[in-house]
Amino acid sequence: MTIDGMSELPTWARDALAGVYDPCCREKGISVLDMGLVRSVQVEGGVAKVELLLTSGWCPFAAGLLTEVKNQILGQPGISDADVSIVWDEAWTTDRLSPRARDILRFLPPPAAVADRDEYIRAHLPAKE
Repeated sequence: MTIDGMSELPTWARDALAGVYDPCCREKGISVLDMGLVRSVQVEGGVAKVELLLTSGWCPFAAGLLTEVKNQILGQPGISDADVSIVWDEAWTTDRLSPRARDILRFLPPPAAVADRDEYIRAHLPAKE
């Protein structure tokens, strides 16, 4: 059985991958889960198959990310092997970001969705301490 979508990932997989950070966002504490990079997790006969999306096909950190995800999955009870792969039939988009990642990265809505640009910016500036 394939589990698609971050909210549908098994709890054990979410827990295992919560500390795996997107290499470009590690300093911001944004995990592969927050980025929406984990497309699916499937386990059959103790072998986990994990599918990842990349934010860019040119990601220089892909090999390291695959290894880190595999190591975390292999450390889980009942998992004897793990096949972690990048899928190319679906493009990553900002729609996959968690609300937390979206807040940290501050992605703006499309310009047509904002009636008053200056007011929108004022309303979304960080609070002054």
